[in-house]
Amino acid sequence: MAKPKEKTGPKPVKFDEEQIEQIEKLSAVLSKEQLADYLGIHDDTFRAVEKRQPEVKAAFKRGKARAIESVASNLVNQAQQGNIAAAIFYLKTQAGWSEAKEESTENDTISRIQIEVVGANGKD
Repeated sequence: MAKPKEKTGPKPVKFDEEQIEQIEKLSAVLSKEQLADYLGIHDDTFRAVEKRQPEVKAAFKRGKARAIESVASNLVNQAQQGNIAAAIFYLKTQAGWSEAKEESTENDTISRIQIEVVGANGKD
């Protein structure tokens, strides 16, 4: 009777707890491809590890979500404190606001509108 062939080749990559914590921290600023480069592996290998170790995928998603929450909270705070650019960006991305452009013809005239912003007490 012939013995079954033993598998040869490199062992599958497996991340330990310390590496998984590092992945969670780095996912805030790196894509999966960049993270794989940082770890010295191919991005296909990283995705294969995620399949074998669901805790790796969970750590990546958790780190990304925490970073998004932090930046989004800062954006909302800035918008609430009067940062017009932050407010407009937030409303466009979260409330569906858009800038509608009307088509003009050669016969249309352009009118100018002047907007004056005054402080809460009614003074400049």
